[in-house]
Amino acid sequence: MNRISWNEYFMAQSHLLSLRSTCTRLAVGATIVRDKRVIAGGYNGSITGGDHCIDHGCYVIDNHCVRTIHAEMNAVLQCAKFGVPTEGAEIYVTHFPCLQCAKSIIQAGIQTVYYAQNYKNHPYTMELFNLAGVTVQHVPFQQNQLDPQSVQKEELVNELLLEVETNGTSDESLSTLKKRALQLFSS
Repeated sequence: MNRISWNEYFMAQSHLLSLRSTCTRLAVGATIVRDKRVIAGGYNGSITGGDHCIDHGCYVIDNHCVRTIHAEMNAVLQCAKFGVPTEGAEIYVTHFPCLQCAKSIIQAGIQTVYYAQNYKNHPYTMELFNLAGVTVQHVPFQQNQLDPQSVQKEELVNELLLEVETNGTSDESLSTLKKRALQLFSS
C-alpha cells in the first residue's frame, strides 16, 4: 500500500471541508497547518446563524456573493476565535485565494499557500505574496487519490464497456457511456 504525502493528506482535508460549503457557485475548503498538525479548517458559507445560499440563493453585488465568508477567512477567524497562533503556519486551499483572502493570509503570518486548482488568479495576489515572502505552491488533487481501489474500478468499467461494445449497442449509447466513464475517472 502506498502512503499519501503530507501535501496530499492536508489537501484531502480541504476537499473534505469543501463538502460542507453552502455556496451554490463554488465549494471551497481550507486547512491551516502548523508543524504537520491541523490547527483550523474552514469552508465558504454564511455567518453563524445566517441565511445560506443553498436555502435562499446567492446575494450577489458586483458579481460577488456578499452572503458568504470565504474558506480561508473562516479558517483564519477560527484561529482568532480560539486563540490559536497562525504565525509561520501553512494553508491548504482547494482553489487559488482571492485578493482579499491573500491579504488576510499575509496578515495572519501564514508562510506557505498550497492550492489545488486555479481560480481567477489575480496577478496582484501573487505580487503581494512575493512581497510578503509567502511561498505559493500548486498541489494538484484528484479524488481517486483517496480510493485505494480506483485503478481496479477503472479497469472494471473499461472491461464492461468493451463487453457492451462487443455484444452490440448503438454508437451513440456507447459514446455516451465512454464519456461518462471518462468524466468519472478524470475528476
